[in-house]
Amino acid sequence: MEQGKALAALSALAHEARLGLVRMLVQAGPEGLAQGEVARRMAMSASRIAFHLSLLEQAGLVTARRESRHVFYAADMRAMGGLLSYVLNDCCGAHPEVEACCHSRNFPPKS
Repeated sequence: MEQGKALAALSALAHEARLGLVRMLVQAGPEGLAQGEVARRMAMSASRIAFHLSLLEQAGLVTARRESRHVFYAADMRAMGGLLSYVLNDCCGAHPEVEACCHSRNFPPKS
């Protein structure tokens, strides 16, 4: 992944609503969710959700597809993997302590 693409993706994720959207869409799986359902679940207006989804789509983290009158959004798992790989391998040099966080739900340890 190019540094510019990684920066755009990380920048898009650096917002509470967009990070929540990505988490929701990852859990929804490859079929994704209709924009209206996303707005309902996030308790946001359709225009606000459209704004955030557009930024995530421009950053390459989500995909959109039209079915009839509805637009469905899904997380782009390949792009997510590419971003994580870039951060772990290119930025962190596959450091063992950094990689350990990917294998444990309890990382970092609570004090």
